[in-house]
Amino acid sequence: MLIASMQQVEFGYADIPCIQDAQLDIQSGEFVAVIGPNGAAKSTLLKLMLGLIVPWKGQLFLSQTNSRGEKLRVGYVSQQIAGFNSGFPSNIWEFVRSGRFSRVPLFSKLRKEDEDVTETALRQLGMWELRKRRIGDLSGGQKQRICIARALAQEPDLLVLDEPTTGMDDESRIGFYELMHDQAKTLGRTVVMVTHNLEEVSPYIDRVIALERKEEGGWKCCTTTSCNGHFVPVG
Repeated sequence: MLIASMQQVEFGYADIPCIQDAQLDIQSGEFVAVIGPNGAAKSTLLKLMLGLIVPWKGQLFLSQTNSRGEKLRVGYVSQQIAGFNSGFPSNIWEFVRSGRFSRVPLFSKLRKEDEDVTETALRQLGMWELRKRRIGDLSGGQKQRICIARALAQEPDLLVLDEPTTGMDDESRIGFYELMHDQAKTLGRTVVMVTHNLEEVSPYIDRVIALERKEEGGWKCCTTTSCNGHFVPVG
């Protein structure tokens, strides 16, 4: 099932385009890596895909329903989302559990199922033992992890992550890739992740979306490459 697509999309800031000729299709249940050099507008690409910004031209599609015909649930973790100030009035458990409110009727109480899903998400990100700690006391990497845990607690159909492994050590990154692979292949969720570690993540992903510089400047998107071949963008 087609989850998201772009056709000949162009976008920029001020009068200068930063993405041109963007074409991509994201299918349900895929684990897709988005790659490109620093400054290649990867974050902008994610925002366009999610409809958070409006393109100058071209066509965008984001499915309104999942494969079961239910409303599509999206979990999005940006690079800046972990920037809580030291006075953020919540602990880890409360913050991650708040992701469950999107799953219950308005003004309803959370159920045991919601508590269980919250615990699972925290354990998956290695934050269960710290669940009572105040968010303002966490490191940047720990804040990133609880943001991902909150997104997982929502049980999203589409999970979009902008450089989620920043600050993780080697072992933690591999564990995270395995977790995302399982989210896609076991639970049928679609995962789109910006990364700089293509060689490291390649055993776990289905496809690559690459941004490459155009000869006259700006960034062209998107080359998709099967992980059965070499990760070499083509024109």
